[in-house]
Amino acid sequence: MGVNSGTGELKQVLLSQPTNVQKGEQLNEIAKKWEISTIDEALVKQEFYRLQTLYTGLGIDVEIATPAETMPHAVFARDLGGCVKEGVILGNFAREIRKSETEFFHSVLETLAIPIIGEITGAGTFEGGDFAFLNEHTIAVGLLDRTNQEGYRQLQEILEPLGYRLHAVPMNPDYLHLDMCFNLVTPDIAIAYSKGLPAPFLELLDELGITLIEGPESEVFTHGYNVQSLGNRQVISLAQNTTINEKMRQKGLTVHEVAITETLKLGGGVHCMTFPLQRL
Repeated sequence: MGVNSGTGELKQVLLSQPTNVQKGEQLNEIAKKWEISTIDEALVKQEFYRLQTLYTGLGIDVEIATPAETMPHAVFARDLGGCVKEGVILGNFAREIRKSETEFFHSVLETLAIPIIGEITGAGTFEGGDFAFLNEHTIAVGLLDRTNQEGYRQLQEILEPLGYRLHAVPMNPDYLHLDMCFNLVTPDIAIAYSKGLPAPFLELLDELGITLIEGPESEVFTHGYNVQSLGNRQVISLAQNTTINEKMRQKGLTVHEVAITETLKLGGGVHCMTFPLQRL
């Protein structure tokens, strides 16, 4: 049980069913491109089932959470926190409409017998879209719109005694989370909007031997970098992001495309929808 890297073989994930999505709010610059009232909830549910079916077909165990109708953004399960091999660090949502999700996901994890090794509290905020393994012992933490310095400090207090090295990655808050600009797809390859990443982070990636598949800023807002690594040089990516998908294939990756468009109007993609519970 647990997660020991960002690119090991993915064995178990948590997905959260979309609920009452038209009651959501435009919580980020990506979602503001759309009117929430125009979201087709039936289509969002179809897209959720499509992703669930893809995971199941790939032999990945899928746990399903069913949030209350007061939690229209809970479909983005990734944001509940971060998972390491010891267990889960439960986050603290930055936006009021998502605050109740913390207690909900706490209950879900307890039901699944997933250890909770820490929780971000008080003035600290932390969301899982800002949590990225670089290798087994190194974790990048985005400081954008949803995770703040106090949340990062609390993460350090929880994880550094366990032997993890954390690196803060301050970025433009318009990009929402780190996973909208950067995702590791193999132990030594990441896809990224490199111009949006700070120089010290780029230097760290170089030191770790991680090379980048790069693209333009526009890919941030079409969720081009928001892919899900499955391990074994395989990823799930949005079908419409043909350019970035071809670049990954040219590097020898197998790209499993999924047709998701309506859910993107809420401001998140495939990586945002997926909380990893177990990687080997």
